[in-house]
Amino acid sequence: MVIMDCTLRDGANVVGDGFSKELTQVMLDGLTAAHVPIIEMGNAKGLGAYEISGARAALTDLEYMELAQPYLSRAQVGMFLNASRFRSENVAAAGEHGLSFLRVGSAAGDGKKTEEVIACVKKHGMKAFYSQMKAYLLPPEELAEEAALLESFGADEITIMDSAGTMVPEETARYVAALKEKVRVPVGFHGHNNLGMAAANALAAYEAGADIIDCGLLGMARSAGNIATEIAAALLVKYAHQGEDDFYRLLSFLDRKLIPLMEKEGYRPSIRPLDLVYGLTGAHSSFGKRFKAVAEEKQVDLFRLIAAVSAQDRKNPSEELMRQTADRL
Repeated sequence: MVIMDCTLRDGANVVGDGFSKELTQVMLDGLTAAHVPIIEMGNAKGLGAYEISGARAALTDLEYMELAQPYLSRAQVGMFLNASRFRSENVAAAGEHGLSFLRVGSAAGDGKKTEEVIACVKKHGMKAFYSQMKAYLLPPEELAEEAALLESFGADEITIMDSAGTMVPEETARYVAALKEKVRVPVGFHGHNNLGMAAANALAAYEAGADIIDCGLLGMARSAGNIATEIAAALLVKYAHQGEDDFYRLLSFLDRKLIPLMEKEGYRPSIRPLDLVYGLTGAHSSFGKRFKAVAEEKQVDLFRLIAAVSAQDRKNPSEELMRQTADRL
């Protein structure tokens, strides 16, 4: 399973229609340092929304494209394109700026109208990702039939988008399984948290064979948000046993840099990195003061110390064990 971070597009809804230059650069730095492989950025409403429909992001599409330049060799970086705002000149500009992909979006059932859009994206040298928005409008089998049509148009990846956060894990699994039977391209899942099911749905999608899970740093996205990128990374560590170093690198970035900046914007995460570490490692928060004291004294990463100690003793870790572990770290 691969993580696709959508903070710099969908997450921008928490501040308006797009993040500032400073926040965009901070997040691109943090995401690429943690080796997040796919990043969607730009106007929250997608490519062309600034000019076409008055979605006044902090920056224009071209300004976002310029900001992306230093990061294009570190990750697949692209933008969202609502098919209703398709303009060939905007697609051409994205291709000229070296973006890896454009993700075409249209409501489930409207895919047959997007052949020209997908073809234009491919013509300009980018991957054509596709989001079946409001996927729940069609039954799984019909959505899968549409996905097969989109694949025939040239779509390189297809995302099942639970736009209203209305799906539950059993539904998610059925939709993913249906698409996996019909298409050969990677299948993604994008779930909102309106029923509190974003993480459960992401896990169900993964277990049903989804290749890509959409997420947002600190859970940032439109409405009730998405599964947090850091939680998706934690699930990768827990279930796929991969990405542990990148996970802790991401947590340090959030704790030390992004959370303080977002709190100035009025956004507070519902689950903080320390609490996520407790959940992943099984460490009880009652040992938190002792862990913090030893980490500060020994000048080691608190999160990694908790994980290393808890791997040895989660019931009643002693200060001596913490110190010995810190020395090894």
